[in-house]
Amino acid sequence: LPRLVREFVAQNNTSQIKHVIQILSQEFALSQHPHSRKGGLIGLAACSIALGKDSGLYLKELIEPVLTCFNDADSRLRYYACEALYNIVKVARGSVLPHFNVLFDGLSKLAADPDPNVKSGSELLDRLLKDIVTESNQFDLVGFIPLLRERIYSNNQYARQFIISWILVLESVPDINLLDYLPEILDGLFQILGDNSKEIRKMCEVALGEFLKEIKKNPSSVKFAEMANILVIHCQAADDLIQLTAMCWMREFIQLAGRVMLPYSSGILTAVLPCLSYDDRKKNIKEVANVCNQSLMKLVIPEDDEMDEAKQSTTLPAEPTSEESVSKPEAVSSGEPSHCGRSELDITALNQPLSFPCSSERIQVTLNLDGIVQVLDCHLHDTSIGMMTRIAVLKWLYHLYIKTPRKMFRHTDSLFPILLRTLSDESDEVILKDLEVLAEIASSPAGQTEGYSPSDSSDVRPGPVELHVPARAGQLSSSGTKSLECSPSTPTMNSYFYKFMINLLKRFSSERKLLETRGAFIIRQLCLLLNAENIFHSMADILLREEDLKFASTMVHTLNTILLTSSELFQLRNQLKDLKTPESRNLFCCLYRSWCHNPVTTVSLCFLTQNYKHAYDLIQKFGDLEVTVDFLTEVDKLVQLIECPIFTYLRLQLLDVKNNPYLIKALYGLLMLLPQSSAFQLLSHRLQCVPNPELMQTADSTKPSASFKRTTASNIDYTELLQHFEKVQNKHLEARHQRAGRAEQLDRRVVL
Repeated sequence: LPRLVREFVAQNNTSQIKHVIQILSQEFALSQHPHSRKGGLIGLAACSIALGKDSGLYLKELIEPVLTCFNDADSRLRYYACEALYNIVKVARGSVLPHFNVLFDGLSKLAADPDPNVKSGSELLDRLLKDIVTESNQFDLVGFIPLLRERIYSNNQYARQFIISWILVLESVPDINLLDYLPEILDGLFQILGDNSKEIRKMCEVALGEFLKEIKKNPSSVKFAEMANILVIHCQAADDLIQLTAMCWMREFIQLAGRVMLPYSSGILTAVLPCLSYDDRKKNIKEVANVCNQSLMKLVIPEDDEMDEAKQSTTLPAEPTSEESVSKPEAVSSGEPSHCGRSELDITALNQPLSFPCSSERIQVTLNLDGIVQVLDCHLHDTSIGMMTRIAVLKWLYHLYIKTPRKMFRHTDSLFPILLRTLSDESDEVILKDLEVLAEIASSPAGQTEGYSPSDSSDVRPGPVELHVPARAGQLSSSGTKSLECSPSTPTMNSYFYKFMINLLKRFSSERKLLETRGAFIIRQLCLLLNAENIFHSMADILLREEDLKFASTMVHTLNTILLTSSELFQLRNQLKDLKTPESRNLFCCLYRSWCHNPVTTVSLCFLTQNYKHAYDLIQKFGDLEVTVDFLTEVDKLVQLIECPIFTYLRLQLLDVKNNPYLIKALYGLLMLLPQSSAFQLLSHRLQCVPNPELMQTADSTKPSASFKRTTASNIDYTELLQHFEKVQNKHLEARHQRAGRAEQLDRRVVL
């Protein structure tokens, strides 16, 4: 047969050569008899050897019957077919490349063959084909990718191993740029990474590692946007190796592509945020996720806050990489996953058509703030998420309010309820971050609305609250936006401040445990974040109209304790102690009217502001009040408080008996109210130390004291304040009688 074929080649008798090949194919290789098929395969291989370099002209006719035998039920026949194809390919070399897809398809099936001899033969053929591809520069990668994309989803281990080995070979060939087609096969590679075989997983890790190295070297040629959703999906995989690898890729993508990744922020956050609460068993994933989160946050800039509709797609210079810039812009918002649950992210989403504007120098990026806020809101509502995730969500919200305040205030009404509920969180760190966000909402100039009136009109006085915050240097940048170094408070409180105070007090009223355990902590932190005077002024104003008198009394007691004991309120205490300015006197009157809900706190406020005569007048009215155990307990606490450093100035004024007679009378009045107790002994010993006025007379004792001057110059109508105190206490008395009556009726019903 070889001699006959050589003669035909020498005679250039093409028709006879085709006739021989046809007979070998139809009558032998495709025969029903197994021995005939074996003979046909041997004959086709011999024919190919005889043709030599001319075999390339007849490859289609030579290869097709051999590939058909790959599906033969007889393993020996499959082996003969493998051997025949090896000889055909060995002779033809580079000429087989136009038929590469059918060869690859046949080999991928043999790679999973159950017979070891067939598998061994296919490996020899596979190595030969790889050598040919490696040494050739005519490989049709474009035509091969669809087949590779199809085969890469095989679940057979041997087929997967075969696929990965070919990807590694193609990746190593300098003339073949597989990176351009990485979006086509990346999802399949991550699927293979979850294989049960350690060897296959290792091979896939190597392949992905090589691709990532190539991406770092040539970021300008990478289609980041086309692969973003793929990474988002696999960053949520249950398999630790897949999740860690995908997260590492996401970290590099964010750092290399910069703002190109912004349209996918909501999907990235969906994948990254839950990882921040992982324990030490997944420490590596947690650390990488944290870097992703921080890097993504830095991509949001003040320019994203453009209000002009025409500028919502902000055109910005590309983020530079180590040596180059990203030159292929991809801005896609339609394919971005923006839901919190992982079930929403499906592989089928990747089949959506993507469009990319062509520009090699500038990137058109749209920040999908709605999607980001939706994800953050979803995570805040999810009670099962960990503490670190909740903190990260609140950091994101704070960052967005700093960078894009105008756009964020569109979402404030929907975010406000969950932010208030978060104040009940078990973690102090979460509450601190939550307060930072709420303080920024309450103080940002972007939150000011014209003609604002809070939704609950029953709790709001007719006119706007007059709030004052002293301007501090360095709080605002020259452009009017907040600088990163400044505190959240700004020189003006916006429309949300009063609404925040109303809702905070409502929450304390409905959740008394929160007030008891965290109330003081929350208010003290707010005094640091905002202006303490505004907070106390507004809360006092709201409590003045509080219908639940028992809650009003409890809240006033809490505020008074904070005012008298917290180091954060040192400046406000000094302001009230002197009452030198109209603002301080106005604040005193505002506080006084609400403090009247609690008689003892009212007296302590008078002590703080050195209104000793009025304190004495108030104590005289205590004889008309219902003295309860709670009342005496509060008097006991006030006596203890007088012995604290805060009232050092008051104790020193006891030396000036002549000019402070009402202070001594007020303290004696408290003494007369107390039963024989430790507090009684404490105050009695203090009053015994008051010196004899005659012994304390000096040459200038006839001059009025500074405190006397301040009191007479303050122009405060104390008579009206005293009448207000009596009015409020009468309301409390009526309320107590009503509660007692209801309790008595309930007892009767129980007896009946």
